[in-house]
Amino acid sequence: MEKTKSPEESRKLLDKITFDLTRSIVKRDELTHFWYFLLIMFAAVGLWGWGIQIRDGLGVTGMRDYVSWGMYIANFVFFVAVSLIGFLISSTLHLLKISWSKPISRVAEQIAIAAVALSGLIIVMDMGRPDRFLNVFLHGRFASPIIWDVTVVTTYLTISVLLYYIPLIPDLALLRDRGSDDIPKWKMQVYKIMALGWKGNAEQYKLVYHAMRVLMILILPVGLSIHTVTSWLFAATLRSGWDTTIFGPYFVAGAFVAGSAAVVILMYAYRVRYRLSDYFEELHFDYMGKLLVFVCLVYLYFNINEFWVPAYKMKTAEGIHLRNLFIGSYAPMFWSAQILGLLLPIFLMLFRYFRKPVPLTIISVFVLIASWIKRYIIVIPTLEHPFLPIQNVPEHFKHYSPTSTEIMITIFSFMAALLIITVLAKMFPVITIWEYAEEKGIDKKFLAEPKK
Repeated sequence: MEKTKSPEESRKLLDKITFDLTRSIVKRDELTHFWYFLLIMFAAVGLWGWGIQIRDGLGVTGMRDYVSWGMYIANFVFFVAVSLIGFLISSTLHLLKISWSKPISRVAEQIAIAAVALSGLIIVMDMGRPDRFLNVFLHGRFASPIIWDVTVVTTYLTISVLLYYIPLIPDLALLRDRGSDDIPKWKMQVYKIMALGWKGNAEQYKLVYHAMRVLMILILPVGLSIHTVTSWLFAATLRSGWDTTIFGPYFVAGAFVAGSAAVVILMYAYRVRYRLSDYFEELHFDYMGKLLVFVCLVYLYFNINEFWVPAYKMKTAEGIHLRNLFIGSYAPMFWSAQILGLLLPIFLMLFRYFRKPVPLTIISVFVLIASWIKRYIIVIPTLEHPFLPIQNVPEHFKHYSPTSTEIMITIFSFMAALLIITVLAKMFPVITIWEYAEEKGIDKKFLAEPKK
């Protein structure tokens, strides 16, 4: 935290910070409209695909008796993975009092909310018809992992929303009192309602700090649970490729990789789009690059464990599965995920140049795409090789490929996640104003001053 500034300096700097950090809210141009149009159009096409699936059933997908989990479950695992970044940035780094992570925490929470919301929706999509979701509650059994999934996904979403909203309250009050004339009246009304009568006194700030700390601690076991439970969906099934005890930490490490890459991409988008280079500084990209190297190394360690042990023993079923991944039909996907999404990024990010905004964002795009491919090859190849021999079934029952309907619904899920993030960025500051002002040495009493 910087030295406390004089009243005049504080007011001047606070005006600048408020102006800069509300740019995402007031900025309205052709590119904004085009972006909304693009997201809504693709999301609508995906919804149309979902409508076809509801009408005709899961037969319109590529899923059959053997490969009963297809692209939807790969998407579910991917979104759950990305959502865990809220746990890492907003909670763990905050509790460790790592100050550079503060401007990034709201970005991480935006991603976490969007990703976990879509992961929950994908479960419903995978059921074929939305009304079947009620059966989880009406006829659910504790032995069924889907009960655990629904429970932890809902809990994680609730805590993530609270962790996003509570630190937002002082900012909402600040916008209510000092908001620019460019902000539409309806948004000002929303801020007034959501600010809950905030006055900015010491007791209220103490309450916010306390609530944030409780939520940060609560999200730790829930965040670990959501990924551990997801890993149990696979590890509790006796199949080559999933029959392992390290899936819990393996999934958690992979989640940190995917989530960190997503945060870097979104930071860069905000930095360029809303001219926030003074807030998402090169220092933040450098630290995020180091963090990404660290989590990639941990994930590499689990990857070696995941494949080395069964490869050493080479049991019959494991051998078929591994050959399929290493030199078979899934080899291009497997090696591209390992080399372009893990090994090469680790090597490049060891050099400072590649931890600068542009190179690091490009690397993060590769890492994020590879993370999705990784989830796909966790799910599909294993299901194509059951222990029992496959006999007297059509060829397309043995092999899985996603249909156009599944691809449309997948596009919907990604567009819907981006739409949630866009709406959050257009409604609220993408960096916590009051925390940033505090870091810059501005006394909190100036935050409560009305606009002159």
